[in-house]
Amino acid sequence: MTKKINLFANLKSDFASGLVVFLVALPLCLGIAMASGAPLFSGIIAGVVGGIVVGYMSKSHLSVSGPAAGLTAIMLTGLADVGTFNAVLTAVLIAGVLQLALGFIKAGSISNYFPTNVIEGMLAGIGIIIILKQLPHAVGYDKDFEGDQSFMQVDGGNTISTLLGAFNYVQLGSIVITLISLAILISWDKVPALKKLKLVPGALVAVILGVVLNEIFTASGSMLAIGKQHLVSLPVPTSFDEFKAILMTPDLGAIYNSKVWILGATIAIVASIETLLCIEAADRMDIQKRYTDTNVELKAQGIGNIVSSLLGGLPMTSVVVRTSANNNAGAKSKMSTIIHGFLLLICVVSIPAILNKIPLATLAAVLLMVGYKLAKPSTVMHFWEKGKYQFIPFIATVIGVVFTDLLKGVALGIAISIIFVLKGNLKRAYHFRKEQYADGDVIHIDLAQEVSFLNKAAIKSTLAEIPENSKVVINAADTVYIAHDILDLIREFKTTRAIDENIKVKLKGFKKAYELENSEGFHTVTVEHKTHQKEVVGAEN
Repeated sequence: MTKKINLFANLKSDFASGLVVFLVALPLCLGIAMASGAPLFSGIIAGVVGGIVVGYMSKSHLSVSGPAAGLTAIMLTGLADVGTFNAVLTAVLIAGVLQLALGFIKAGSISNYFPTNVIEGMLAGIGIIIILKQLPHAVGYDKDFEGDQSFMQVDGGNTISTLLGAFNYVQLGSIVITLISLAILISWDKVPALKKLKLVPGALVAVILGVVLNEIFTASGSMLAIGKQHLVSLPVPTSFDEFKAILMTPDLGAIYNSKVWILGATIAIVASIETLLCIEAADRMDIQKRYTDTNVELKAQGIGNIVSSLLGGLPMTSVVVRTSANNNAGAKSKMSTIIHGFLLLICVVSIPAILNKIPLATLAAVLLMVGYKLAKPSTVMHFWEKGKYQFIPFIATVIGVVFTDLLKGVALGIAISIIFVLKGNLKRAYHFRKEQYADGDVIHIDLAQEVSFLNKAAIKSTLAEIPENSKVVINAADTVYIAHDILDLIREFKTTRAIDENIKVKLKGFKKAYELENSEGFHTVTVEHKTHQKEVVGAEN
């Protein structure tokens, strides 16, 4: 029976964290819409739907959904291919339906095969990206798109070139506000008196103080005053008709266009993978160690993308940056995500002019703290101490995520992990030594419960090193499954090489389905041969 969750049980902490996520999500929604070549308001719509609709339907307690940086390149290319944003919305609608289907066929279970060190590497890589991308905003250089999280940027530059170029456009007022905001955020967690003010998040105090300081700088004509280009830029409709005109709908006639279907399928696949990765990351962050039903999550994402497309919004995924901010702000349940969605809706409709006074430098300070917590040096040292089989996939994922993108970085980490698994199966701790065995003794090879093709190399090597005139027992009494590759290997050894080299072979415990005949019996010396090749030992009589 599913445990019923009281969404209002932790309202104080969830409201505070929802407020922080709202402040983080607002510029991200706008920046990702801009980077996608879409109307700015489409990013806000996706944020609202991701918060309210997906937040309510999801079983995740910490995950926050919204427009994702990982989809910006797909959206830009798709817009050029299909011609209009209305046709793109049709592709998003198709993507939502496909995700819903993936949820029903339980495709979410693939997330169970993401290695922990790869997930942690992904989080650390995203933390580094956040820091590198926000440092220019922190010094007052706001040329690059807020939503562009890839190393190679849409303007032809890259993360490093933008960071270095930022120091040629330093805005002193932005630096002052960044430093003050960072001081508030750090002290809010460290100073005991401030830690008691749990209902008031440090990020909100930093934002309010940033707005007030800039208003004072502007009113006094100070050189520290921050211009409009360094502030949040939200569309401000002056009438209901203008607001209504902002909302766009899918062009259902485009459903007959094959390019729209290709775009929809691409969005569905990439968005689903990013979501599953983020859900795994969110479950790792959760101090209560609650686990999310990933199949329900895919259904929630599918419905969210359907609703978003019908209202004119961008496609969405579960997003690590917002999820991390949510966790760091002390969220206890998914009510935090829902509150952030309602705050986006209410504030964007009612007070856009006030929101447009928020300095990007203040929001950069909030995200710098999030980035640091994701990429703490202690995390790197933790995997270093675990040894190369844990550290190399971890650090490869970090490098891949930072210098390519999230999916390529994770794919690199998983590929290296698989290589290590294969290497582990190819290794053989037992090395046959002829002099260890007296005449008349028998080499006894016990197969493990499951013997897959991964064990072929080790078993082949073991059989190849058995000397002439030996006696061998291959015991499959405890074996449940033997791959056909292994059966062929044993059959060839018994019927060809054993005869040529006068090796007497006895096969024990092989099921009739394997069709391998037994040979004569004799006194044995045991050599255990385990599936993973880690416990192969020799013994003497």
